Amino acid sequence: MKYSIYFLSAIGACTMLTSCFKDEAPNAECDIQKAFVVMDNWDAVFNNQTDASIDVPSNTSQISFEVKDNADISKMSPQFQLTPGATISPASGTELDFSNNARHKYTVTSEDGAWTREYYVGFGSKLLPLKYSFENIDFFIDRDGTEKYHQWYDYSRGSDSKIYRDWATGNGGFKLSMGKAPYEDYPTVSVEGGVRGRCVKLTTRSTGPFGVMSNMRIAAGNLFIGKFDTKPALTNTMAATRFGLPFDKKPLRLTGYYKYAPGETYQDKAGKPVEGKTDHGDIYAVLYRNHDDNGEAFVLNGNDVKTNPYIVALAEIGEINATSEWTPFDLEFKYTGVVDPDLLRANGYSIAIVCTSSYEGATFQGAVGSTLYVDEFELICED
Repeated sequence: MKYSIYFLSAIGACTMLTSCFKDEAPNAECDIQKAFVVMDNWDAVFNNQTDASIDVPSNTSQISFEVKDNADISKMSPQFQLTPGATISPASGTELDFSNNARHKYTVTSEDGAWTREYYVGFGSKLLPLKYSFENIDFFIDRDGTEKYHQWYDYSRGSDSKIYRDWATGNGGFKLSMGKAPYEDYPTVSVEGGVRGRCVKLTTRSTGPFGVMSNMRIAAGNLFIGKFDTKPALTNTMAATRFGLPFDKKPLRLTGYYKYAPGETYQDKAGKPVEGKTDHGDIYAVLYRNHDDNGEAFVLNGNDVKTNPYIVALAEIGEINATSEWTPFDLEFKYTGVVDPDLLRANGYSIAIVCTSSYEGATFQGAVGSTLYVDEFELICED
């Protein structure tokens, strides 16, 4: 018996060793992982040196470098870090004219040649708007051409220049577990029936058998200013939400409208019903310094979105309970730190507005079916 074990182990070792010597199959990925600009006089173009480098989430195809007003961007040479073996056209480092809101298309081809993906890259000084009606939507397109879920965009304050993906959602994470769901069954969708025009519907959804296996049984509908990165969504879910984008004003209040209906049964992370507990939604906003004391850029995530020491102001709605009518809200920003006006003008602060259909949804607790509608947000700022 002992001989048989040794013999089988030897066969297994030889098989593993043989597989190591075989050529690996060509990579089928075709993603841009990082976009960056290398230049000696970076401060002539960028507010911060860290603005010259962008980590690109796997679920976005729009790459936007934030630059100073009136910066000369007529001869920029962006470079790209790609998934192993992939190639890009135009080539990384090609000099192009990005002035007049130009966005250039780059095509990435996988190592095996079977897949391509198009990206659009631009440079500009874009100011987040102060009013949000959530009317501007398009679709995330899967690489097989399928329209999977809604995405939102806006226009830079005082211009007709698009701001791509200022609002993010966890829809990309839901797609990992429920990829065959129609777009209307995703946690965050655009619907008719808003205060004026369209609005956003956020619904806590079941993630099905995959969610049970991964102990992530629900996906709360969420909507926030920032980015969602699907890469860590299954291994480090809190890091997947990257809250906040640069903001050049001192906010005083956040106003808007909501409706809410809690789901029938509140469940804990193990999927067990919690007696006597009712779900509720949440809306809040934070303003924070986006570089630490060492000058390193960072964003808030699910672990510290309300607790990070660089937060200078927080506006919270408290509990959102059931209401079938559009209900106005007016939240005051409460400041715990001093805002540096020079740093504010140089994009040294970021703002995040966060909405969710289940207040404990980040830890996969809530009631399936809880639904929050939001519309007509406005940031009222100091002159």
